[in-house]
Amino acid sequence: MRRLVILLAVVTCCQCLLAQTHYEGSITVGGKAGATLSRMQFNPSVPQQFLPGMMAGATFRYIEERHFGLILEVNMEQRGWKEFYERTDFQYQRRFTYLQMPMLTHIFFGSDRVKGFFNCGPEIGYMIAHSTSSNFDYEHYEDIENFPIANRHNEQLIEPIKSKFDYGISAGLGMEVGLAARHSLSLEGRFYYGLRDVFSNHKKDPFSGSSGMSIMVILGYNYRIK
Repeated sequence: MRRLVILLAVVTCCQCLLAQTHYEGSITVGGKAGATLSRMQFNPSVPQQFLPGMMAGATFRYIEERHFGLILEVNMEQRGWKEFYERTDFQYQRRFTYLQMPMLTHIFFGSDRVKGFFNCGPEIGYMIAHSTSSNFDYEHYEDIENFPIANRHNEQLIEPIKSKFDYGISAGLGMEVGLAARHSLSLEGRFYYGLRDVFSNHKKDPFSGSSGMSIMVILGYNYRIK
């Protein structure tokens, strides 16, 4: 009788473990595109506005456990900032284009038809292009009549790029809607917080901090291959 009880207990435990761990994993690939709003985290601060931009890329998602997966993306994203001037006849913006690779933890919940999800993880990137747009001679702003110099930092207008390598943290919330057995669309709002300064940050330099941040609204298409 004792052996029978032990055997039943072992069988029951095995069944419970199988019930908890059995989940049909999936592999999904897809593409995404969206709009961005970015600015710089200058220290000391600089009057600025969000700079509109865009992003696009490809994604690979691996899900092994229920409610949990991993995402690897390769994206191209525009970041930068737009100067804020009280006089509207001065306009200046600086744009950086990054090739970025987020590596995200993917936590999801809901039904097969509609899911909510949370993504979070590190991101690395490399600046592949940069441009400056202005309606004044920003390299000689000191010579411009009525240009706002007092009580304002302007060194960022001509500051050379020190580091094209970038890294930071991304986090986003969104939902995914299944269209067919293997097809789905996703909508995500994501925030990126950069940890690497673009400009030199030594004591003699004008800025001790010059990292980027951006807000993204992303529409994605996903195709499950497994």
